[in-house]
Amino acid sequence: MPVSTPAAVVGSESYAARIQALRQRCFERKLQPKSDLVVASARALQASADVASWQVRKGLVVRERLRSIHFDLDEHELLVGRLAPATADEAAPSAAARAYVGTFPGPGGQTGHCELERERIFALGIDGMLAELTAQGATASGDGADALASFAEALLGFSEMIEQAAVMVESRLDDAPPRRRRELEQLALSCRRLAHQPPQSFRDALQLTWFMDLGVMLGEQVYLVVSGHLDRVLLPYYERDLAAGSLDDAEALALIECLYILINEFIPDGLAMSAMVGGRDAHGRDVTNPLSALCLEALRRTRLVYPTVGICWHEGTPAALTELGAELIAAGLCNVAFFGDETIQRGLTRLGVQATEACNYINSTCVEITPVAASNVWVASPYFSTPGLLLEEVAAQAAAPAPAASFAAFLDAYRARLGACIDAAAAEQNRQRESRRLYGRKPLQSVFTRDCTARQRDIDDGGAVYNWVECSFVGLANLADSLEVIRAEVYDSGRLSLRRLRDLLGADFAGQEAERQRFLAYPKYGNGEVQVDSLLADIIQFAAGECARQRLLPDDAHFVPGAFCWIMHERLGHECGATPDGRKAGFPFADGCGPAQGREHCGPTTAILSTTSWDHSPLIGGAAYNMKFTRALFADSGARGRLRDLIVTFLRRGGFETQVNVVDAALLRSARQTPEAYRDLVVRIGGYTDYFVRLSPQMQDEVILRTEFQEF
Repeated sequence: MPVSTPAAVVGSESYAARIQALRQRCFERKLQPKSDLVVASARALQASADVASWQVRKGLVVRERLRSIHFDLDEHELLVGRLAPATADEAAPSAAARAYVGTFPGPGGQTGHCELERERIFALGIDGMLAELTAQGATASGDGADALASFAEALLGFSEMIEQAAVMVESRLDDAPPRRRRELEQLALSCRRLAHQPPQSFRDALQLTWFMDLGVMLGEQVYLVVSGHLDRVLLPYYERDLAAGSLDDAEALALIECLYILINEFIPDGLAMSAMVGGRDAHGRDVTNPLSALCLEALRRTRLVYPTVGICWHEGTPAALTELGAELIAAGLCNVAFFGDETIQRGLTRLGVQATEACNYINSTCVEITPVAASNVWVASPYFSTPGLLLEEVAAQAAAPAPAASFAAFLDAYRARLGACIDAAAAEQNRQRESRRLYGRKPLQSVFTRDCTARQRDIDDGGAVYNWVECSFVGLANLADSLEVIRAEVYDSGRLSLRRLRDLLGADFAGQEAERQRFLAYPKYGNGEVQVDSLLADIIQFAAGECARQRLLPDDAHFVPGAFCWIMHERLGHECGATPDGRKAGFPFADGCGPAQGREHCGPTTAILSTTSWDHSPLIGGAAYNMKFTRALFADSGARGRLRDLIVTFLRRGGFETQVNVVDAALLRSARQTPEAYRDLVVRIGGYTDYFVRLSPQMQDEVILRTEFQEF
């Protein structure tokens, strides 16, 4: 199927002005307070005090929260779903309501980070799903009956939320000019239909996608439910409307852009939201289609922080899609990322995902992978500071009567420390899983997650098909570089004792800059240095093995490793003292699975050879590799092709995910000096995108100091 973006879309200006207006308003409206719906929660909990089942009560709470949502709409928006600014009472709800809700135990653990199951509601509509729940409930009993009843309450609230949206749209009809009135009538009709029936058009399907994601996030205080594979979900509606002449590519693109803007309106800065395109079906056939290109193209005009759009790359990916991704990256749109489909599917099948389902995954915000439609996977739970653990081991060895006599013995001791930390983390996740079972419950998310309805069990009670937990190991490059220094300085040359090393690091190299420079001069990960690359590979293999020993509630699920960091390379780096690789105390760790900042000296190809010298497939918890190039490099007409070739080389060698900043350090420094002029400058961090000017000074330094490749 052709994938290139139609010329009519690229050149059309019919929607450009309204998208630019919405984009600007998005920045302005970010500061408006929104209701957190705590009063609605209190109202429902008080009204249901005599209901014995907590599961049923949670269904009533979700219904009340959803029916209490108020939407707003301006003259440019093509989709409904922007929250109205909070009233004074909503912005500062009563202390009594907060206090009452606070008397109920708050369950721990992750939420969201998933793509919902859309097939059933797209086929049956809300009324059809309610009919199925009623029929199933007629023969259910006990906890199963309660679960189904709560699911029905949540769905009724979801229907009422959409009806509220329709009422709001209809209230704008009288004052609208003729063209806008026609748009509003279409919007109102769509909302009235979706409150009960399946979607009938591309607009309907896109609108319902956002309503589903928003309903779960607001109704159940779940965070970061993502749009996911829009090119797969929306394709039948796109093709049908195109054939009927009721849709063209320019309108389809504008509607996708409006969805992206709604996401940015709702999600606070500093988090992550994702969509994905391309990939393969259960038979291994490429599924790229024209919507794949439109989902990428929508980034060109919106140029906001959300969403990232990942390309599921495999050998059958059409060249045009790869080219488009490289083109957008070269133009400075760092929201585009490439994922190694073969590597990820191999890792998923290792976790027991059937080969027929392993093709249907999503990076559920940053780069962590979760199965679509069937996931209760918790991500980044927890993050491990691998350099921090190394400092603990150095201190312990320095204080020991008989410290490790060889580097092999030291490495064994470090592994034991890391293994004990993994054991404790898995035990904590099990404690939080039990807390979630007792005090959680999310009936609306359960309705939209396989196989909660069939099992008559809430997602917090083990109803989902996949229930594993993903942890993440941060600072791996700093760890490998540090271990190499310890091997050379303490064990090979005997220049330093572990006690002397401990004191040197504890003083943050004060008065010992020559020593720090010597540490920095040792071989570093990212330069094709086999002895350092193998240290990193060894730690990852060990960590993966230790994770594989764990078993988690509710169904002996896996504890799955990852190597992405979001912003945790800054946070954990801030908490960590100086490390033997020459890093000063408090400075951010390396991001993801790439080299530490500024340490790859042999060019991008060599850095890729190091980064792919070990197996990425066990790291389903996510593994991001950042690259950075100067903007001037792409003045050369052939540079974009060389970037494409570099990305493909990374993926063919088993790379998990790569993302690219095309930005100059000089521009970043200018943005730091005059942030008001660079409010919309987006950069890639540790698996996610963020506005550069809102980063901390330390994180800005981290991005600036990354190696800036000036040639391929």
